[in-house]
Amino acid sequence: MKSKRIIVALTGASGIQYGIEVLQALVESRIETHVILSEWAEYVLQDEVGIDVSKIKEIAFRVYDSKEMDAPLSSSSTLIDGMVVIPATVKTVSNIANANTENLISRAADIMLKMRRPLIIGIRETPLSPPCIHNLNKLATYGAIILPLSPGFYHKPQNIQDLFNFITGKVLDCLNIPNEKYRRWKKSEQQVVK
Repeated sequence: MKSKRIIVALTGASGIQYGIEVLQALVESRIETHVILSEWAEYVLQDEVGIDVSKIKEIAFRVYDSKEMDAPLSSSSTLIDGMVVIPATVKTVSNIANANTENLISRAADIMLKMRRPLIIGIRETPLSPPCIHNLNKLATYGAIILPLSPGFYHKPQNIQDLFNFITGKVLDCLNIPNEKYRRWKKSEQQVVK
């Protein structure tokens, strides 16, 4: 059976570790990963995580610059099973919602929408402006999955890794990839009313 092929787009929003965690989980699940890095993602990688693009190239199947408009991912003839934009900037959300395909991230996302394939938008911004909410609503209407990077706490996280695992597990769930990244909701004995 052929491996799934998933695009992971890393933009310049704060919280890029979320994207790295998703990328690593996909690779561990034997998924062929195609990473698109925005110009600012490279800066945030260095600033927040202390790594450069070479580390991402070690993990991913293939890495693209967002300016590579001649990449195979810019064509719907390249068969891709889904795409995750994580973390997504407000600008990227606006570009995708308004079919502004000026770079490889928004072009590949537009293809996911038109081909009716999973497109997950991991928005990290807070608070959200009315125009951003409007654009997220448009994307949801077009079929994208809006996944705010706000983890739950019912799994009783003990550290920051548990929070990353929660979001990673939710992304994998949206892509229909089996995982045990977080403890799923289960009514405890104390919560049962008799």
